Amino acid sequence: MVSYSNKIHWLRQAQMALPEYAELVPLFAELFRYLEEKGGETGIEPRIKRQGLKERLENGFPLLSSGDLEIDVSVCTEFLKGAIGVLSQSSRNGADGLTDIGAALTEGRLDPARLIRAILGRERIVIEEAAQATGTPAPLVEYLFEIPLKAALERCATGFAPEELDGWKEAYCPVCGSRPAMAEIAGDEGRRFLSCSACTYRWPFKRLQCPCCGNEEVKKLGYFTAGEGATRVDTCTACSRYIKTRDSRKGHADVPLDVEDLLTIHLDLLAAREGFERGR
Repeated sequence: MVSYSNKIHWLRQAQMALPEYAELVPLFAELFRYLEEKGGETGIEPRIKRQGLKERLENGFPLLSSGDLEIDVSVCTEFLKGAIGVLSQSSRNGADGLTDIGAALTEGRLDPARLIRAILGRERIVIEEAAQATGTPAPLVEYLFEIPLKAALERCATGFAPEELDGWKEAYCPVCGSRPAMAEIAGDEGRRFLSCSACTYRWPFKRLQCPCCGNEEVKKLGYFTAGEGATRVDTCTACSRYIKTRDSRKGHADVPLDVEDLLTIHLDLLAAREGFERGR
């Protein structure tokens, strides 16, 4: 697992090189600092059964499901309150909503265990209900409760060596079943890898296949770049979705992909302008 201090380092480096990220960097730097200190105190313990691991992988089943999460609600609630404090101090955006969510947690009107399991299980209705109950936007609810989940999953994923999960061919993560956040092309052979949006586990994937819909028709696969950076946007006209892809042979190989994702938001804006949605 890449250390949070290393992520902060690369954010600071980008802040010096890219003044337009002056407001973005402090927020995530403070959040990473909080995770470095409290990331082991989320109250979330993924319990993966290694028995039958090979068979599950061969049949396309990720190792972890929402029912495999053991969650200490009191510990998780305290972690979330701390995260709310960090986010509220670092940015005014969504401050009122964060206050409302914090109040709902304190009063017991939100069940963090139910919400966290729903996020991993992609049960949108649970997130929408929580948003309605607190009068806050659903994306804010999801973002906040993802913070402890991702921290716990990232720690869990470090326990698996690539050879243990060899042979996985799906477009979703073999560890937790989440969708990829980014892709990466690396090595002398230019192999393509997908990086999980939740646990950051990285696994090999076909070079010419859309990870969103499975399309392999070359005429419907394309890409565009902006400037001379190492990251581009891979698009699919079959599903009108995209995934950002870093060619590490061109640079930035040492930058954690989740940091690279933050620092290439301009590519997301360009993709949206071209009519593409981010894969999910």
